[in-house]
Amino acid sequence: MTASAPTSFEEQGATLCALQPMYAALVREFVIEVSACPIDEAFIPSSETVKHAEAWFKQVDVQIQVHQLRQFLQTTPLANELVLRHLLLHHMHKTAKSSSDRDKTDFLLVQYFSLCAPSGLEDADLDLDYVAQVLEPVLGPQEPKLPAWLASLETIMQSAARSRRLSELLHSGALEQGRKLKTQSAARYFEPSAMVAFARFSFMIRRIFFRLMHEDLNAIQDGLRELERRGVDTIDCRRAQFSAEEPIGRLRMICQSWKVMFHAEYSSGQPLRMLVDLRAAVDDALQNGARNQPLAAGAAASAKPGGGTKE
Repeated sequence: MTASAPTSFEEQGATLCALQPMYAALVREFVIEVSACPIDEAFIPSSETVKHAEAWFKQVDVQIQVHQLRQFLQTTPLANELVLRHLLLHHMHKTAKSSSDRDKTDFLLVQYFSLCAPSGLEDADLDLDYVAQVLEPVLGPQEPKLPAWLASLETIMQSAARSRRLSELLHSGALEQGRKLKTQSAARYFEPSAMVAFARFSFMIRRIFFRLMHEDLNAIQDGLRELERRGVDTIDCRRAQFSAEEPIGRLRMICQSWKVMFHAEYSSGQPLRMLVDLRAAVDDALQNGARNQPLAAGAAASAKPGGGTKE
């Protein structure tokens, strides 16, 4: 069973009142064209006023994409545990759920779990029982068991966990396979056992992604420092859609901006590919530099008076 939906217009009104500051901020942030929110200081919950307010929230929901919700919630101080819980219940208890509602619920479950779980949580502790326990305030008491139709989630996670670089994670297909399972699940996604399983999967994949992303960014920055130490000012980054002589200082600034961007959106497509290709370009520059150094040293020696001969 899931946590019960509001059963009276008073409870429904209380939920909408709790969400009003968040939705008002979303409307301002993304310049959504919608009428004024009917919930204000004079709002009194009744069957009619709650129905009118729900229609307003529905209008906003339709215009807010999951990537916008993700970007906003990971940067706003409004996203506390109680608000996330109300957001989850708001989407989960809709009579008719769209694919957007599913994607938002999927993100919100992981966000809620991340907020409530201890920061030092080890991978070995992340079993279904523990995830269900943390999600109990929104999903209700559970005795979780991985549904047979989601048996492949464990295999996908194991494949992702074996990745040693971000490029390996991308080529493993784990991100695409996980999204495909969610899409194919349709209404079954909202079964409590499925939501627990998907929340665990998404949290683990996000954890793997961030670890590899930071390792790639650190490797790039270490490589750039080494190239500067060798006297290199620019490198060929055409494979990463930059120039053939990209300044190292600019690349360092780009890496810093990517740390912020990828923190908000770990499934970004094109920028993520660029990050992978940039590491490959830096690796190539380091290797080519190592191969060319003896030639450069020999050329420098022969350019000196008497270079290349012994006394």
